Amino acid sequence: MNASPVFRFLMANWLWRHKLMRFLLYSFLFASGFVMLVCLIPLHAENPHELILDPAKVVGHEECARCHLAEVATWKQTPHHFTFEELHRKPEAQAIADRMGERSIKRGQLCIQCHYTQQQSGNRTKAVSGISCESCHGPAQDWIGLHNDYGGAGVSRENESESHRAERLDTCLRLGMRNPDNLYLVARSCFNCHTVPQEKLVNVGGHKAGSADFELVAWSQGKVRHNFLRSNGANNHVSPQPRLRVMYVVGLLTDLEYSLRSLGNATEFKQFALQNALRIARLRKRLKDVHESVEQPAIENAWTIATKVELKLDNQTALREAADQLAALTHEFAREETGESLAGIDHLLPTPDHYK
Repeated sequence: MNASPVFRFLMANWLWRHKLMRFLLYSFLFASGFVMLVCLIPLHAENPHELILDPAKVVGHEECARCHLAEVATWKQTPHHFTFEELHRKPEAQAIADRMGERSIKRGQLCIQCHYTQQQSGNRTKAVSGISCESCHGPAQDWIGLHNDYGGAGVSRENESESHRAERLDTCLRLGMRNPDNLYLVARSCFNCHTVPQEKLVNVGGHKAGSADFELVAWSQGKVRHNFLRSNGANNHVSPQPRLRVMYVVGLLTDLEYSLRSLGNATEFKQFALQNALRIARLRKRLKDVHESVEQPAIENAWTIATKVELKLDNQTALREAADQLAALTHEFAREETGESLAGIDHLLPTPDHYK
């Protein structure tokens, strides 16, 4: 099926009346070389990869501040913190909530998932802060007492044995900690919200279909950066270059994973499906640049996975399988890759003047 019949179909749809949509569709179909076949088949499966924050296991940022005072102080200067007092006052946010049938932004589960941290106290559950420590690192009740136990009294992080560190990290991961030792675990927290994987929220609520310019290095090394651990709270370091390389690739692949899965969950050819297809096209181009800049087996495999799957609405199984394959690959890549072999992508990384 070539682009012309697809374009004629699109022109017959209501979308052609919107000039911006027409321009984006034309660019997508012809400039990118990717074809979207429009075959509407309802898909009604929930997303098992969606990260849910269990309010019963949330301890709150005050507990984190007992040891991570500098990190929490930095967080309090970020939009992630300010959203607690600001979001529900914005008319555009209330308009989205109204269209979705949510009476309260701070109480409705749809908004809370990504804009607030909810905590349970007794029989009562309520939002206690904006996007906070546990939004990104996982609810801490089960692991907070273990993640900084380096081997007993008097043993510091610097003196922890390799075997104890491995056991500690493994235990914390099993208990729900998204430890940045594996960047994929934290990246999932970001893209679980910044891609807005909710079709109804976009098509009915009018919410943007994700943060279009979200890129993990640029968005993690600016306002939200809180790398105080190595200096015991003294300095907020930018991550070393090898780690930034891994971060760039992990962010790219995780973005692709979530976008492919969202397209696989789409049921209608409307904004949600369209914007995810366009996002995938942009991500494929970025992955092509990475693929051409370094020789690395995982990146080679990711390129194959990302480009062989067709972008069409009746391709649910293949799109989800591709997303699952990227998830497993990216998790392994983040665990094993040091970044030393990725110097070839340095020209692709955002420079500090582009950090958000």
